[in-house]
Amino acid sequence: MSETGYPWPIETTRLANGLRVVVSPDRTAPVVAVNLWYDVGSRHEPEGQTGFAHLFEHLMFEGSVNVPKTEHMRLVQGNGGSLNATTNPDRTNYFETLPAEHLELALWLEADRMGGLVPALVQETLDNQRDVVKNERRQRYENVPYGDAWLRLLPLLYPEGHPYHHPTIGSMADLNAAELGTFQAFHRSYYAPDNAVLTVAGDAEPAEVFALAEKYFGKLAAGGARPAAPIGSLDSWAGPVSSVVAAEVPAPRVYLAHRTYPYGTPEYDALTVLATILGQGRGSRLYRLLADGARLAQPDTVSAYGVDLAYAPAPLIASATARPGVTAARLGAALAEVVDDLVAGGVTDAELTRAKALLETEWWIGVATVDGRADLLSRYATLFGDPARVGTRLPGWRAVTADAVAEVARAVLRPEDRVTLVYEPMEAVA
Repeated sequence: MSETGYPWPIETTRLANGLRVVVSPDRTAPVVAVNLWYDVGSRHEPEGQTGFAHLFEHLMFEGSVNVPKTEHMRLVQGNGGSLNATTNPDRTNYFETLPAEHLELALWLEADRMGGLVPALVQETLDNQRDVVKNERRQRYENVPYGDAWLRLLPLLYPEGHPYHHPTIGSMADLNAAELGTFQAFHRSYYAPDNAVLTVAGDAEPAEVFALAEKYFGKLAAGGARPAAPIGSLDSWAGPVSSVVAAEVPAPRVYLAHRTYPYGTPEYDALTVLATILGQGRGSRLYRLLADGARLAQPDTVSAYGVDLAYAPAPLIASATARPGVTAARLGAALAEVVDDLVAGGVTDAELTRAKALLETEWWIGVATVDGRADLLSRYATLFGDPARVGTRLPGWRAVTADAVAEVARAVLRPEDRVTLVYEPMEAVA
């Protein structure tokens, strides 16, 4: 058994303009993953600019100085690669996986949109992508049963003024009100080499990657001083908090959420094991007691998980959807009882062993691919300043004891700190 969770080599450098470059060579297959993390997410957005980081996730594919609109995607896919981007509260990432012979192409493309998006950004492109985001909000959140749960949970968990209070999709009013120059200034501040980590994993030598990074990114100017993300305070929050939503949903659903510990701490490792015991798979407590035992919840809807947020206490969310004939009140009481019983009675050795095995399997599946490795290295470099720290996550889970799980459960799963979100079918509240 590997003592570390990351047995591949890691080499790093930093360019004069501040760009951090991470390389993890693996000659097993002639493939490379190029992964770029920008230290900007929704938590960085000031009042009146919510949704900016997510909008740029779209804008960054709409052309730059030397790459016409849609050409970035065409070039990567046309050379046998795949690509995408995501945004969350803590960061935005852009990534490609492609044959190793096209590494230089990927680095040129990424450098061009880092340094050349603002000169190419015009009002027509901005307006078009604003409409795309509005449509995404409708399709992903508003017109899907229970789809806006995350949008509703965040402001219940984090008070107004906290950087995690608003979701990455942002406010349509903010996106509509902002002028082109405001978006350009946001890009100049945050999408700069000294606010980014470039990671390459796969069939590439570190010296080659460092040289190509210098060639394409080295000429880009550092962004310099930028606004720090708000720290935020939880002092104004008072619980427990409940919200009932009447919606076009097929059955009642209940979410229980608690703020816990920041991602990356030993306590969050214990919390991750706890969440696995509580709500991952058919052997979890929620499945055994609510789906199989009492038959209150639909089997495929019970879950519990932590949301990996690094700069404030991250949430643990447990949820279940009612079987036909089961009310939201009955399901919610049973869900809370399972959580409270775990706090009162702790966990068994068998549950602990099962949870660690599930997490270990999940980890090795994640790092089996070069794109999975590249993203993890970028994550640890961006959030914690050290990509090699990636190797500590699996040992951290292995070290969790039943006492540690019980301790974090008692500390953060208190009923008085609970957020409850209930969805009721329209006809049930008519």
